[in-house]
Amino acid sequence: MSVVATEYGVGEGRRLSTTDNGILEIVIEINNLTKYYGPVVAVEGLSLQIARGGVFGLLGPNGSGKTTTIGMVLSLVKPTRGSVSLFGQDVSGTTHRSALRRIGAMVESPAFYPYLSGRDNLRYFQGIGKGDGPQEVDQLLDLVDLSHRADSKYHTYSMGMKQRLGIAYAMLGDPELVFLDEPTNGLDPSGVAEVRDVIRRLGANGRTVVLSSHLLFEVEQVCDSVAILSRGRLITHGKVRDLLTQQDGVRLKATDQEEAQRILGTLQWVSGVRIENGYLVPEVPTERSGDLTKALSEQGVYVTEMSPVQISLESFFLEVTDEHVTSTPTEAVRS
Repeated sequence: MSVVATEYGVGEGRRLSTTDNGILEIVIEINNLTKYYGPVVAVEGLSLQIARGGVFGLLGPNGSGKTTTIGMVLSLVKPTRGSVSLFGQDVSGTTHRSALRRIGAMVESPAFYPYLSGRDNLRYFQGIGKGDGPQEVDQLLDLVDLSHRADSKYHTYSMGMKQRLGIAYAMLGDPELVFLDEPTNGLDPSGVAEVRDVIRRLGANGRTVVLSSHLLFEVEQVCDSVAILSRGRLITHGKVRDLLTQQDGVRLKATDQEEAQRILGTLQWVSGVRIENGYLVPEVPTERSGDLTKALSEQGVYVTEMSPVQISLESFFLEVTDEHVTSTPTEAVRS
């Protein structure tokens, strides 16, 4: 297999790594993963593949099973049933050091020493087995934009700085796969923006970042692909742009809006027509916009304005989870 070399914080674009025959390299494979806490289901029947490279989002509200899933992948939580493979190696029910050495994680904020500096905290954890050399610590502090405060005591750091130091901790040893569980929790808007910028850079050059979040806008901004969970079950997954494109369409204004709405409503290939902010929004794919124009003009109504419409991840999330939530009685107990 060909593995793309990684460098700290280098590269603006993100890419997926492939094997020599052009097939995507799978770094995480989950099959029928299930976790019960007594009678309560935290995760049920989860099957998922995550390819190398970029930022993959685990999206769902609190209680959807995100943290439990990460815990099972990292061998921190024993699954009730199902299997997990990392880098092609089955790690179900056991701890395989060879696979885990290639992984970094910030599931909860690390227990940093408050009266040590950020630099000394990283050196301490480096010394007990995560990474090597002072140059690595300097690179990581630069990656998370803490070089200017590297020698300040940890207890003087803002919440955003503490979170960024936690990301630096997860990056010790230059891992190929990084898990970040709700890394922007409790941050102000400035801190959120800083952490998101770091996450974007981490997913470059072949490294894979798995980001767990309940914030739809966050996932839409930084993730290449996403899996949407609800009450411990996988609802849908795919590339963010593809999921949103499936729901795209057009909006238009015409010389006679009422007549245009009537005409469009008679077309068999138009599922429906709604009005939003003064625009007609027919339920048809964007590629049929020319057919819309033609159908209206043939009856003397002309389009004066037309533009593509793409729903937000928030709208898509609410749409795909609504039926599942209202029809699923089981309550999850872990996020």
